[in-house]
Amino acid sequence: MEDMKFAGKDLVSVNEGYLMVFDAAGNWTWLEAYGKARHSQTPTFPEGGLKACLAVLSCWCVMFNTFGYINAFAIYEAYYKSTFLHAESASNIARIGSLHAFFMFSAGLISGPLMDRYGPRIILIPCSLLFILSIMLTSLCTEYYQFLLAQGILGGFMNGLTYTPALTAVNQYFLRRPPLAMGIASVRIIGFLMLTLSLIACLSISTPSARRQSGPLLNHRAWRHPAYTYQVGGLFLVMWALFTPFFYVPAFAQSSLHLSTDLSNALISIMNAGSFAGRLLTGLLANQIGRFNGLVVSSAISGVLILSWLAVDSPGVMIVFSVLFGFFSGAVIGLFTATLPNVIGSYLGMALGVFSLACLTGPPITGAMITRYGSYEAAMVFARVSALLGAVVIAIARVCFAGWRRVA
Repeated sequence: MEDMKFAGKDLVSVNEGYLMVFDAAGNWTWLEAYGKARHSQTPTFPEGGLKACLAVLSCWCVMFNTFGYINAFAIYEAYYKSTFLHAESASNIARIGSLHAFFMFSAGLISGPLMDRYGPRIILIPCSLLFILSIMLTSLCTEYYQFLLAQGILGGFMNGLTYTPALTAVNQYFLRRPPLAMGIASVRIIGFLMLTLSLIACLSISTPSARRQSGPLLNHRAWRHPAYTYQVGGLFLVMWALFTPFFYVPAFAQSSLHLSTDLSNALISIMNAGSFAGRLLTGLLANQIGRFNGLVVSSAISGVLILSWLAVDSPGVMIVFSVLFGFFSGAVIGLFTATLPNVIGSYLGMALGVFSLACLTGPPITGAMITRYGSYEAAMVFARVSALLGAVVIAIARVCFAGWRRVA
């Protein structure tokens, strides 16, 4: 079986009860949902059961170790600036986090095809152990290059190798409820906590799909469909902007609002709490409002909130901004995997490979702007324009995907 098959065609994705398929000539077609189609090779989606619930648990643990970790990098940024790396610029310190995010996404180019061929567990176990090793090594670092190697490169790459298989496995269990399933999904102390979560993830991960036995590792035919291409391009722009508040809010709060270090760092916890609520609530509502609709609106509101960041002038307003931005950026993270081709790992991996470039370049660009101009205004404008333009491009992808259907 070269890929998953439906009526003799390669299956790409499932969205809003329809199948996106293409034939040998690369022509794309929409077919009705599995329950209405009649074919002996129809793939099955359990929509629940013990293994499906354990796959969701595994994905939640992996998401904690990946997005939960990188979303808290602003605390590392402020800590490094005041201790080991006080001589480095904000842009250079941000490069540690951006490298981690780059490898977290780009590793999907490798782990996606490996997931299709060998399944998730054989990838998660060794990569989780090496990720924990990177955390422990980070706790021993004192020089800039050491942080780059341990936290940025090793940690990011191992994180990325676990991220794509966990996402793909969940989507292979759920047809009607993947957004909901995805929504539910000190340095040494953090390392031991992540070790526990990694063990849970490795033990509970599984997939109901058959392994690919042949075919190219990366299938470039996906790029022939405008919906996929526009969506990946739009999400690139959104990702370019999304990490700016997560990287720089504590430093902004300390330098511009003169908040204490403890309260400034607590803003990251507030944003992550809002992010959790955003992922869960949009997962519950996604099939009612439309996954693409939710993604477009969340991306646009994230851009508007970055615009409003310019007007923040008090601790109370800063806290409100943190809650709202956390909520809507969390909605973006929760929905983008549910709208991408996500049943076959290589398609998700290719998209994540593109997003990795945004993560690699976005925070250093905004960090360089902060250093050059001595304020956060230019970085905010850059992030705002990028997020809003990305929302527009995703809206174009939504029209290519489903026309002018109200719910898509």
